[in-house]
Amino acid sequence: MLEGYLVTLLVKLGVVASLASILVRASAVKRMLLRENRTLNQRLQLSLWFSGIFAASVATRVVSGAYHAVDLGLEGSLLAGILGGYVTGLLSGVLISIPAVCHGEFLTLPLLAGLGVLGGLLRDLAPDPEDIWRFSPFVDLNLWRFLRQGKRDRRRTLFHLFFFGAILFAEFLRQALGHTFRLQVFYLHPPQGYVNPLVGAAVYVDTLFAVTLPLKIWNNTRNEAKLEDQERRLMQARLEALTSQINPHFLFNTLNSVSSLIRTNPHQARVMVFKLSNILRRLLRKHDNFSPLRDELNFIEDYLSIEVMRFGDKLRFEKEVDAATLDMLVPSMMLQLLIENCIKHGLSSKVEGGTVRLRSRRADARLHLMVEDDGVGISEAKLATLLEQGIGVSNVNERLKVLFGSDYRMWIDSSPGSGTRIEIEIPELQPNLAAVS
Repeated sequence: MLEGYLVTLLVKLGVVASLASILVRASAVKRMLLRENRTLNQRLQLSLWFSGIFAASVATRVVSGAYHAVDLGLEGSLLAGILGGYVTGLLSGVLISIPAVCHGEFLTLPLLAGLGVLGGLLRDLAPDPEDIWRFSPFVDLNLWRFLRQGKRDRRRTLFHLFFFGAILFAEFLRQALGHTFRLQVFYLHPPQGYVNPLVGAAVYVDTLFAVTLPLKIWNNTRNEAKLEDQERRLMQARLEALTSQINPHFLFNTLNSVSSLIRTNPHQARVMVFKLSNILRRLLRKHDNFSPLRDELNFIEDYLSIEVMRFGDKLRFEKEVDAATLDMLVPSMMLQLLIENCIKHGLSSKVEGGTVRLRSRRADARLHLMVEDDGVGISEAKLATLLEQGIGVSNVNERLKVLFGSDYRMWIDSSPGSGTRIEIEIPELQPNLAAVS
């Protein structure tokens, strides 16, 4: 008899952990748990989720006449109030009690409704909403914190002690009503003849952990979701920071070219300003991280039309673009920045000028890009640290790292006097996945 009672208490903890895991699988519930402030409609939705799962546990016990370990009406009502407030707790308590009321356990309704309101009171008493998730069922640890911490932290620990006492009070109330009004309220009690205080205390400890376990499971889910959101925001912030480096860099170089032409060739300066305004207008309209290669090539043509005005016949551009790659997605502004680097660092100091070549091909669902110049080249010492220094190549490398992780390749081949070749290999992206990125 005693062994069966203790097994029931252990099984109850397994059931509540399982139900908590099932409940949090729903994306709507996961979003609800991430919110601390909810509208009335959201509270009602949360109440329906809690009621559905925990009322089913009560109904299972009522219909079967056994399986006492699955009845989690008290825990569900209290948790609904703790997480959703008075409205959620009250409504959940009423709905969860319906199977028991239909079975003739009429005191279950006021008991669970009242415990739902008690959960709402606990929520209001929390110094900070996060303190609910930090609750520990180990009273000795809470007492130690109360004695050792400062005044501000003591308020948090005092709340946790009150939280601890409220759960024990909820179980005491159920036990008292169950003893006084038999068959009106379902409760777990030790087998007759066992008066050991430790056996009687087991049900209180069980209820304490049955309330705490779902909080810990849901808090882990919340923390994982928060980490994912923080990583996404960090990635977006890094991309925005890198993009903000690109546009001023391009604008600065172009305005320098304009300023050099104002006195010597005003007409060309006006044409260059007109071209620049077209490019900037396009940049202001574009906020995506990815663009089709076709659009990037059109942008490069506009950019080079400005640079040709500056360099004249000294600057030549050749492209060998596989038609199969035109609709493939590439990081926005990436190719323009590499070509700008070739002109600025490879060709601008070369008296006779030179050629920039762009090639693209598709192989094994990956896009291969190459930007090459026949300029002055890069020394071996500088080449070794090129990916970590400067704005141009290092910016491209950092963007690729943020966007693709380790699923990309970028390598540079150069030597003084023979030019520079930059090759990039990235995975083929679908337009919908690129929009998410």
